[in-house]
Amino acid sequence: MTVNEALQKIASFENTNAAINHASGILYYDGDTVAPEGSVEVRALTLGELSRMSYELITAPELIEALETLNANLSSLSDIDQRKVSELYREYDRTRKIPVQEMVDFNMHIAESGAVWHKAKENNDYASFEPYLQKTFDTLKRFASYTDPGKDPYEVCLDQYERGLTKERCDAFFSALREKLVPLIARVGKALQIDDSPLKAYYPKAQQEKFTEHLVDIMDIDRKHFTVGETEHPFTISFTGKDVRITTHYFEDNLASSLYSVVHECGHALYDMNSMPELFRTSLEGGVSMAIHESQSRFYENIIGRSRAFCSLILPFLKEEFPEQLSSVNEDSFYKMINRSEPSLIRTEADELTYALHVMVRYELEKKMMSGEITAKELPSEWNRLYKEYLGVDVPDDKNGVLQDSHWSGGSVGYFPSYALGSAYGAQMLKEMKKDIDVDAVISSGKLTEINAWLKEKIWQFGCLYDPSELFKRVCGEFDPDCFVEYLENKFTEVYSL
Repeated sequence: MTVNEALQKIASFENTNAAINHASGILYYDGDTVAPEGSVEVRALTLGELSRMSYELITAPELIEALETLNANLSSLSDIDQRKVSELYREYDRTRKIPVQEMVDFNMHIAESGAVWHKAKENNDYASFEPYLQKTFDTLKRFASYTDPGKDPYEVCLDQYERGLTKERCDAFFSALREKLVPLIARVGKALQIDDSPLKAYYPKAQQEKFTEHLVDIMDIDRKHFTVGETEHPFTISFTGKDVRITTHYFEDNLASSLYSVVHECGHALYDMNSMPELFRTSLEGGVSMAIHESQSRFYENIIGRSRAFCSLILPFLKEEFPEQLSSVNEDSFYKMINRSEPSLIRTEADELTYALHVMVRYELEKKMMSGEITAKELPSEWNRLYKEYLGVDVPDDKNGVLQDSHWSGGSVGYFPSYALGSAYGAQMLKEMKKDIDVDAVISSGKLTEINAWLKEKIWQFGCLYDPSELFKRVCGEFDPDCFVEYLENKFTEVYSL
């Protein structure tokens, strides 16, 4: 096989693979948004067969021959093609070690697990979900033994979401955060608490939906390739940069919930929509890792979205929609309400300061589940114990406890640390961005176009061309978690007049 023939084979593979991923993604999105409850069985069967097709595609002898041909001629390839070869071979090497039927069965299980989780959460019925959750963890441990025998199974999972991430690095990061943030949280806890009751008034869903459209305009997202749906747990799904969909959940007694889930998911969407054109429908399109991805969503949600400039920007529009509910609220009080800090039950609605503690709970539980120290049966009690220890809150039921997140139902074990790492990455990105542009002035202008352009130039356009650690270093230099702590200390000292 010649180099040109091998390149043509890679292009053909990527075209077919993109089609399979698109079809699978549409089914997943449909299942989480509008599909009828009784459709889960047939959807699981279809997703299982699509996963079989994907498996056979990546392990096909002619693709491996093409990769070997190109690997022997790397110096003649472009940077993009060199990266494709390494990434595709990495995916092939992992996939081939897992028996195809086990992969198919797991994908069918995940489709069923997601549907069971939705119902279990709605009915506060953890017992119905428990066997699915145990099977998910058991399967992932078995897969880890296939792909990386001798390696800690949980580190295999961590690496899937953030390449090179280890328990040692996570332990050190979380330990540093706890050491610095717990005293700050205690100081905030002793301060006069901010009254955010106006945000908990009655906010009709239809008007919240109207304001969502305004948020999308502020964030300067191309609507031709973007839409907003509804689901139990907000998420973003990207089929290509030309078809990106986010979801939210509207609560009529909590204005901030959907508002900030939309801003968060729009951060994910912007990243996925802005890979360079050469990467379109290839294995290199879209975000490179979940920590880098979460750095973008958490950056928009918190660093931009909860800034004084952004709060001042959106308040007049909110008052137009909700004049009675916000009649007593001015710019300063709204900013402080939005940044109210107090240990709470729900991760997705946690304030910026205490959020990392929610992630630490999940990290500790994932470690224990993957090591076999606890089982799914023990998970709720251990969850409740850690929430009391880390956040000082009592968990009233499983719906507001162990069932609150969708990630485990979808097999995403090892994902959660990315949220905290992403938050810390975002603080360093802000520091670098401020060297080039007046961030508050851009926000006050009413469009985030210039902020988007900076992130596109530094991060988004590169898709998966670089490993996450290399990409971060190119933008910010060495990772420094103290930058995140300093950002939080400065912000909450000002918010609470400490």
